[in-house]
Parts: sequence; structure tokens; C-alpha cells
Amino acid sequence: MSVRVRYAPSPTGLQHVGGLRTALFNYLFARANHGVFYLRIEDTDRSRYNPDSEKDLYQSLRWAGISWDEGPDIGGPYGPYVQSQRLDLYRRYTQRLLEAGKAYRCFCSPQRLEELRKQQEAAGQPTGYDRRCRSLSADESNARAANGEPFVIRAALPLEGSIMIHDLLLGSMEFAFKDLPVDPVLFKSDGFPTYHLAHVVDDHLMQTTHVIRSQEWLSSLGLHAWLFEALDLKPPHYLHLPLVLGPDGQKLSKRHGATSVRQFVEQGFLPQALVNGLALLGWSYDDSREYFSLNELEAIFTLEKLNKSPAVLDYKKLEHFNTLHIKNLADDVLLEEFCQYMKEHQNLDRCDTVKAQVRYLLPHLRERVVYLNQVVDWIAPLWERPEEWPEIVTKKSNPEKTAQLLRMSLELMQDLEQVEEEVLERRFREWCDSNDVKLGDVLMPLRIAIIGKKVSLPLFPFAKVLGKEEVLRRVGCAIDFLTDKERT
Repeated sequence: MSVRVRYAPSPTGLQHVGGLRTALFNYLFARANHGVFYLRIEDTDRSRYNPDSEKDLYQSLRWAGISWDEGPDIGGPYGPYVQSQRLDLYRRYTQRLLEAGKAYRCFCSPQRLEELRKQQEAAGQPTGYDRRCRSLSADESNARAANGEPFVIRAALPLEGSIMIHDLLLGSMEFAFKDLPVDPVLFKSDGFPTYHLAHVVDDHLMQTTHVIRSQEWLSSLGLHAWLFEALDLKPPHYLHLPLVLGPDGQKLSKRHGATSVRQFVEQGFLPQALVNGLALLGWSYDDSREYFSLNELEAIFTLEKLNKSPAVLDYKKLEHFNTLHIKNLADDVLLEEFCQYMKEHQNLDRCDTVKAQVRYLLPHLRERVVYLNQVVDWIAPLWERPEEWPEIVTKKSNPEKTAQLLRMSLELMQDLEQVEEEVLERRFREWCDSNDVKLGDVLMPLRIAIIGKKVSLPLFPFAKVLGKEEVLRRVGCAIDFLTDKERT
């Protein structure tokens, strides 16, 4: 059997990391089985549809490296791939249900349904539809519809019995009809289907072989299985992924930290790191290996290694993965990631002008950067010259002595651009040993004079990328500051 799977989100908010994991598992399953992964936009909830959310969806998937073989933007043999463009198909299948007595028109107004709910709550009864319109004759139903009376179309679920369906992860499941929502709406009065009907029709027509989705939809599985049966259609294989929880074992929410893909992007996560972390939420390759590239996951992913238990999103683990992937990226790729991030999220085009300098500093950035948003703090002194030096004089020193040490440092750095960093450091150590001076008492004021911070990238590599002329200028300004300070 040729695998055809899909990711079918509703664009009503920012792309959630749980949704990205669902997309990822579908994508990996397709790639591992040389099948088709397609994208479908389920936009039938018009009251919540947001075009910006749809845009965010595309951006999030592309950022993560998840490509689709068919979809709204590239087409395919089973299009259109946007549900709001497929309304005639849903009407056709709804008519089949009506003619077979498996669905009926409901003319109850929202006001009546609200009053019914209040009465049920007051009586301590379960809330739900009371099937009032189910007993309408076909003639009366047709006449009221022809007169323009608003209606929805509800499923005429069996009043007793149950339905069985197999889940590839959870096994065979039986759903008693009495436990399902009472005759749920399949087609709304606004002319749009609900998710229940639309996804059944689309998964049939688009020849979906597997529906891999979150366990949040497990409670609807009985209804969906019945709809396939009512329409005399063969259902796809269903697999409901374990839920994604926060570190406290509760449903993942904003109180735990970032939940949307955009938040992770803005925080400075590499796509490789987030994909690596999400792949391990409910899936594992073995008991030891955790570091994977997307290409590796495409080759080794299997549904058999999925776990039934809920998965916990460990933010510290994601941070660890981000650190590892930053350290392992090729220089050109990492440099591009740094520059791209600064342009898109920090409005800095300056990286292009200092690219060669940043490349030289990459080994030191790799060891210090956990998130891409930290890069600017480390490299900003490349273009931001210190203008104040409040901490340049230590408690055990004075302005005059500090200025003397800076002048001596300039002498030791006259050939800055010609010698290696190790030579410079050895030269300073030897001078300090000969003059009974602590190395830190020399390098700290020099660091502050050149970089403007006590904590920075290593001093000598930074000085070399600045160049002799710039170093002389910065240290000279610091000496002038100290001289003025001594006079006052």
C-alpha cells in the first residue's frame, strides 16, 4: 500500500508546537515509506479563521524544513486543498446522508438551544440536543427548507449499539453511541460543514491511507468511524498521538513557556534543534541515541516506536539540543543563521558588514551561544565603541597606574595583525611574570578599553578582528579618560 498522509490544520491561531509535531510525524512517516505528504487547510470555521494564522502556518513548516508534495500553494491531483473551496463536495455527501436517513435538518434556533441548555443545567441533567427535529417528516422538513427557514444538518446517530474501530497505537476501540454527543451538527447554517463531515469526505477523496493526529481527537473517533460507515466508505488507518504536556504534567500552555513555533523562532532556536526535540515527544529510536538531523529521522522513523504515554515538553532538553546543533553546524550555515536571525528579528543589517569578523569569531561564539538572540550581545562591540569606562579602574589600582598598564599593553600589541593570538597571550603572560603583576590586572582594563565589558568573547581574537588601528583608537580614548580622571 502506498502511503498518503496529511497535515490538516485550522488556521485560527499561531502554529502550536504540538501541531508541528503532528506535521513532523506525518511527514517522517511519508518520507520513510516513500509516500506522499500533503497539506490541507481546514478553514470551515469562518468565525475563527485568520489569514495571518494561515501565513504563519506556511512559514512555520518551511522554517522547520517540512516540505509537502501537494497542497494549496503547489496543487496536486486531488485539489483544491482548501476546504472552503470544496463546499459542493460536502453538500453532495450530506445529501447522500439525508437520503439514506442518516442525517436530518434541524430548524431549532440558537435561542431555543440556549434555553434548552439552561433547563438541563437547572435540572442537573447532561446538556445536549434533545433530538426535537429528528422526528420531522421528510415532507415537512423539505417544505420548511424551501420556505427559507434556517437550519443545520445533524447526524442521525443510532440510538443504541456501538461501533468498533482500530487505532494503530491504542488498539481496537469500541464506542457506544449513547456515549457520543447527541446527533452532532455536520453542516452549519452558514453553508459550511463541520470538521467531522469535511475531514471524512476529504480523507476519502484525497485517498488518505493514514490519519495521524493528536489524542485530543480520540473522543470524536466513534463519530468519524460511523460517518465512514454511513457513507459506505472505507476509513483510513487512524493513529492518535500521545498528548504533549508541560513539565508539571499538565496540558502544555503559556504558563510553561513558549508554545507557538513563532515564539521558539523569536527566542533563537534553530529549526534543527526544535525538530530534534519534537521528534522525541512520544517517539524514540533506542534507549540511548537522542541527537538526530531531519535527514536521519526521515530514514529511520517508524510508527512502531511510538509511545502510548503522554509526552512532556522539556524546555531544558530543547535548550540542550539547541546548544548541540549550534556547535555542530558547518561554519557557513551557522554564520548564515546568525545573520539571518539578526536581520529578521533584531532589525540589524549590520551583520553583512562584519561577516568576515564574525566568521573569525565563530569558534568562540559556538561555545557561548545557547540561542541565536544572544549573538548580538557578544558581537555588538564590533561596531559599538565604548564611550564610558566606569569599571576600568579596579579597587586595588588607580587611574594613573591603569593608564600606564594600557600604554604598556599597546606596546605589546604593536604587531597585533601579524602574530597569532597565542603569541600575544604568551607575550602578556611573560611580561606579567617578569614584572610581578597578575595577568588579570592587565587584561581586565584592556578588555574594558577595547570591548567595553568585563564579560566578552576572548580578548585577543576580538582585538585581532578589530584591527590595530581600531584597537589603538579605543585604548587611546580610554587612556585619555583615565588621564582626565587623574587630573580631577
